[in-house]
Amino acid sequence: MFDHLQGLEEKFQALERQLSRPEVIKDPSKFRRLAKERAELQPIVEKFREYKRILQQIQEAKEILREGDRELRELAEEELKTLNSIKASLEQELKVLLLPKDPNDARNVILEIRAGAGGEEAALFVGDLFRMYSRYAEKKGWKVEILDSHPSSLGGFKEIILLIKGKGAYSRMKFESGVHRVQRIPITETGGRIHTSTATVAVLPEADEIDIKIDPKDLRIEAFGASGPGGQNVNRNYTAIRITHLPTGIVVSCQDEKSQHRNKEKALKILRARLYEMERRRQQESISKERRAQVGKGERSEKIRTYNFPQNRVSDHRINYTTHNLEAVLDGELDEIIDRLIAHHQAERLKESQLV
Repeated sequence: MFDHLQGLEEKFQALERQLSRPEVIKDPSKFRRLAKERAELQPIVEKFREYKRILQQIQEAKEILREGDRELRELAEEELKTLNSIKASLEQELKVLLLPKDPNDARNVILEIRAGAGGEEAALFVGDLFRMYSRYAEKKGWKVEILDSHPSSLGGFKEIILLIKGKGAYSRMKFESGVHRVQRIPITETGGRIHTSTATVAVLPEADEIDIKIDPKDLRIEAFGASGPGGQNVNRNYTAIRITHLPTGIVVSCQDEKSQHRNKEKALKILRARLYEMERRRQQESISKERRAQVGKGERSEKIRTYNFPQNRVSDHRINYTTHNLEAVLDGELDEIIDRLIAHHQAERLKESQLV
């Protein structure tokens, strides 16, 4: 590992030299490419340099143990314990940093939330999840745009699709894919009984036209009147758009905007994301059974989290984590859960890579 890290540091230094050359500075495209490469290496190199400093301090402490007087040796022994602990921690951090990066981590997110079992109560829960993710995005400094929504009669949503724009949005949001379950007394319940309802969350990396090229001949595009809760027509002009991708049968519709052009634009964003995800899953199917078992975690069919209102409890079933702070979680305080999910995911990948 040390030799590999040494090679990365040398590459980092070479990139710094290149970035300072006048001919590179004058070429914006090349400068951006090299700067991006340097930025990707920087966290690893900085951690490696910290690691080398600790190794040097360990060596110095060992020399004192061999040559120093009794009092100095006692101090060196204590320092060595601390330094070895720091060294072990840094080695673990470096192993994580060396894991192959998910190429989609830096992308924006297409977030699809749909009501599952539970009728109107499930639709209200979709509204709760929409608010939770919107608040979380706000706390992270990300932007949220509604691509499509289908409100329910009591103020929830049968379905809502969002575009979340922000640095590293997919790297954190990807762990939210799956079935979310709520346990509470619905507002429609007169007997005071607790009901269980569900909503599905799909997190897709946003794909652009370079990733997914769509042949216009493969599309059937239809315009229709947008409708609101209960099915009543709320727009007499045919501004809503439905796009069918003929080769795959994927159907996408958008009605939130007042212009056909904007609805079509949004619908194509969703379609590209779904086609990109389909291709990604197809590639994953071709890998080994061991790796597929890891990739499979977080699939949409899995119940990943329960929100229990009577007990003020949120439980993530993948990592056996429970917090009794439901209100804060629904207000977008998701970092603690997501950080634990990321740590669990990294530990699993380290086991697979045989680095531990």
